[in-house]
Amino acid sequence: MTPTERFQALGLKLPPAPAPSGVYKPVLIDGKHVYASGHGPVQDDKSLIIGRIGRELSMEEGKLAARQVGLTILSTLVANLGSLDKIKRVIKVLGMVNCVPEFERHPYIINGCSELFAQVWGEENGIGVRSAVGFGSLPDNIPVEIEALFELA
Repeated sequence: MTPTERFQALGLKLPPAPAPSGVYKPVLIDGKHVYASGHGPVQDDKSLIIGRIGRELSMEEGKLAARQVGLTILSTLVANLGSLDKIKRVIKVLGMVNCVPEFERHPYIINGCSELFAQVWGEENGIGVRSAVGFGSLPDNIPVEIEALFELA
């Protein structure tokens, strides 16, 4: 199956690709690589999921927010490349978690995105290297921001 076929089989819907909210490009192609800027959890109505994990949001809600960030990244890739099939594999994911200081399960939260990418590109190509770190705040009080690096097909 292609990445597009795998995504369709999941029965998920892509949110609208967000416009940059600052001076940056949502994606940058450099040779065989596609860099995706930091994305937040954009919902179907273009609003953001907001709240800090451990305060307004539970771990499970945080993991779902990270999945929504993954969907938002996929939407940006489709908007800029035309198809998920143009991506060969995930190289790196950097997940930033807006959480209370005592929160320690950052990797669990970012699994929401990583599991989605593994479903879309398969275990071999959908899992890259990763960092999952905690922050005291993120823009607009979003719970998760994720940036990623992909290899072009």
